[in-house]
Amino acid sequence: MAVVTFDALLRGLKQGGTPAAVYYLHGDEDVLKDEAVRALVDRMLDPGARDFNFDQRSAADLDPEAFHSLVNTPPLLAAARVVVLRGIEDVRKTSKVRQELLRYLESPSPTTLLILVQGAGQPPDAELARSASAVAVAVEPLPHARVLKWVAHRAGQLKLAFEPDAVELLVQSVGRDLGALGGELEKLAALTAGRPAGGVATRADVAALVGTRPGETLQDLIDAALERRTPVAARLVEPVLEQAGMTGVRVLMALGTALVGTALARAELDRGTPPARLEAALLGQLRAARPYGLGSWEQTASRWARWGAGWDAGALRKALRLALDADRALKSTTLTHEPGILVQLVLSFGALQQEAA
Repeated sequence: MAVVTFDALLRGLKQGGTPAAVYYLHGDEDVLKDEAVRALVDRMLDPGARDFNFDQRSAADLDPEAFHSLVNTPPLLAAARVVVLRGIEDVRKTSKVRQELLRYLESPSPTTLLILVQGAGQPPDAELARSASAVAVAVEPLPHARVLKWVAHRAGQLKLAFEPDAVELLVQSVGRDLGALGGELEKLAALTAGRPAGGVATRADVAALVGTRPGETLQDLIDAALERRTPVAARLVEPVLEQAGMTGVRVLMALGTALVGTALARAELDRGTPPARLEAALLGQLRAARPYGLGSWEQTASRWARWGAGWDAGALRKALRLALDADRALKSTTLTHEPGILVQLVLSFGALQQEAA
């Protein structure tokens, strides 16, 4: 089975390439899987032919006979038909429909495009990946810069424009979940549609919609904590936790990631990396590792370099142990006061600074 990325799939379709007989979509970004399905359907079927030549089913609901009928029915008044099977991971390995699917992959119908969609959170199916007749498409979450472009593209489809920095605030507040971002964009489009100047969303609109005020984002809290502006960080804990979709564990994960990055920067300095080259060295490591969820790698490297200069290795080790203790407390069945646990943690960063002094 050939393996391609989501971008490579779309690029090939735009260039007019001939689609394969079978596509197997897997990975953790379900919204992009839906976009891939739409792109394949648009490539194969004219709008007028879809009523008779497009079927979409849950894979777990099929028996062998129903599957055989779906994939082998000839197209009607068209050159091909498209069958989408979702939830392919729910088909038991030993089931008869699974065996029928594997037999079909050995010799797929030349007039049927079969799209197998696997849900997020599941590793690729090794047996499906060995099929020579299909193309596996790895559909993974987008990096920060691509999320911003996706939001701008989706906003354009909704005839929604943004003031400067409003998109960044939306992504900071909602996160990189494209489904959640799409929902918020639809709300913003409805909110701004009746304005005389057109659908232009401001930072104030975003803040009011998602419950985030300027200066009270998760990133503001992380910045204050790692810069050991402890009174500010402690004050931000509750407003950040009140935001939609925010939890103590999510805040702690962001704090922990920031501490690890700061420790990496400190280690670079301690091994002799000149301060003037620290940011570039960190950016090189980020590009090599390609971690997900850090936002702009350039901005992340800049923050880590700045924070690393203000911490020593011993204080960072203690801070990481305290973060681990906080993680255990947040996940305990007996301790449920998230704000108190997080306030205590960020205040401890200031205490570590006093110890070092």
